[in-house]
Amino acid sequence: MQNPKPNRFQWITSLLLCLLVLTAPVIVVAQATNITDGCVTDYDTAVDYFPDKAEFEYATGVEVEYFNNYKVVTVLQPWPGADTSYQYVLVQCGTPAPEDYPDAQVIDVPIERIISMSTTFLPPLDSLGVADTLVGVDETDFVSTASVRERIDSGEVVELGGGAEVNVELTLDLEPDVVMTDSFGSPEYDEHPKLLEAGLAVVMNADWVEIEPLGWAEWVKFMALFYNREAQATALFNDVEAHYHELVALAADVSERPTVMTGIQYDGIWYTSGGDSYFAQILEDAGADYLWADDSTMGSLSLDLESVLERAADADYWVNANQFWFSLDDIAAEDERYTEFAPFQNQTIYANNARLNEFGGNDYYESGASNPDMILADLISIFHPDLLPDHELLFYQQLQPAE
Repeated sequence: MQNPKPNRFQWITSLLLCLLVLTAPVIVVAQATNITDGCVTDYDTAVDYFPDKAEFEYATGVEVEYFNNYKVVTVLQPWPGADTSYQYVLVQCGTPAPEDYPDAQVIDVPIERIISMSTTFLPPLDSLGVADTLVGVDETDFVSTASVRERIDSGEVVELGGGAEVNVELTLDLEPDVVMTDSFGSPEYDEHPKLLEAGLAVVMNADWVEIEPLGWAEWVKFMALFYNREAQATALFNDVEAHYHELVALAADVSERPTVMTGIQYDGIWYTSGGDSYFAQILEDAGADYLWADDSTMGSLSLDLESVLERAADADYWVNANQFWFSLDDIAAEDERYTEFAPFQNQTIYANNARLNEFGGNDYYESGASNPDMILADLISIFHPDLLPDHELLFYQQLQPAE
């Protein structure tokens, strides 16, 4: 018996069903969390492998765009005044890489081995719980992070040197998934050209270019991108952000704002923070009047001692003095003219060297970058002790006469 010929109604119904199938949207299935260990074994184009995503609110030097199985990360300004950017395609391990990013470095994530060429990258590795993936650093002496020092002492992290003197052969021997570095835009200080030439996956981290304290701290999310730990990084940063804003509110309505000078003299030049710099912002948030706040420099200012004396001789406080000064006697011995500053006479000089290691590494420049809230708490405690009466200084110590 022949199949009955479909009537017009059946034919139209079948056609509509076909059209619905062809025009139906692709359904993307999200995983519960990002994969932080291992690779995908059964790749599915419909799966969103990064349900936990990072968003940058304060950091201005980095962007990330997510796709189902890869993320495109762009470092917009690797150093101040840079006219180039760097792009990285981070592909979920076990899935295919896209083919339309010819100028980008393609890196499988989560990574398992990293080399860090700056101490500011170490606290994020530690707080994310991935310090055990670190296999090399530029200089071991400057490291303060406890978990990393343990790996240095056990021989699990080796020194590679930095800048143009970086040991490329040893770096290759360590077989890193990523060498994370920064740049000053100067060949004599930058190691990335040599490392890229050697075929290594080199990632530019521009955390230090940020001028907002929370902008720098937010780069923990950048580090997390390489480990698929965005949710963890967001939680860590949210805690810092909340504490920082709480402290800002605490000092916002102080009735008196002490005047503050900063910096040190080196080879006849006095280096102090510019008025639009990272540290100038922290001083403002701490309820202080920075004596160079009217300046528009984002980095540091180069001055002479005479001009500093002219403006800051009567300052209430001097902070971020030489990290190798431990008493007022050290200051007077270096240059008798320092004794002319009111903070010397009033013993209101504070050095940020309370967490200096035995080799000269300063944790202020390491974990302080990730924790501007703790720097802010120290400064509020110094300038307005009544606001934080129980606070114990973490990074700073008051310089007094030698005993």
